[in-house]
Amino acid sequence: MLGIHEIGLFILSGVVLNITPGPDSVYVIGRSMQMGWRGGAAAALGISCGCFVHVAGAAIGLSALLMASSTAFSILKLVGAAYLVVTGLQMLWSRPTLASDLDEPVRSSLQRVFLQGVFTNALNPKVALFFLAFLPQFVAADAPHKPLAFLTLGLIFIFTGTLWCLVLAAFAARAAYRLRKSEGAIAWVNRALGGLFIYLGIRVAMLETR
Repeated sequence: MLGIHEIGLFILSGVVLNITPGPDSVYVIGRSMQMGWRGGAAAALGISCGCFVHVAGAAIGLSALLMASSTAFSILKLVGAAYLVVTGLQMLWSRPTLASDLDEPVRSSLQRVFLQGVFTNALNPKVALFFLAFLPQFVAADAPHKPLAFLTLGLIFIFTGTLWCLVLAAFAARAAYRLRKSEGAIAWVNRALGGLFIYLGIRVAMLETR
């Protein structure tokens, strides 16, 4: 009814894409090592919410308009790149937080991790380009309700991705339980995540619409 075709292939493709190691997986694993399963789960949910921004944008046509306007694309690109680089520098300079220190400020820490996940994806034009290229392949050209079809496919993709990230968070948190008691180990995790954000910021800044 929505004009969606080859739904099985879409789900399989989405699962393969989601389990392929990438920046999102590294972010979830890093936060899980720092803060345990709750930190990894907050990162995973933030990433999913950031992806939903682009799915909704693709559904209502905002993403297409963004990609068609070089000015709007450049503004989003520079804002996203600046956010990523600043966040990366903050991680590089941050004081290591041990497992014993997480009880008191855990709520604010989890909120910060969640919002970083949201903004990392929501301000990344590359994510918008991905959904614009991927989702239409599974929607018929004459579909009567294309926005709803895009939204449905996007939610399926986000759902499978969220499940995978939560599994990653659980395994990483369990494996890194002892590491979270070491200030030196946490400092290296901070540096790795900070470097990842700075790298992503540079990549976003160099991104072209075509």
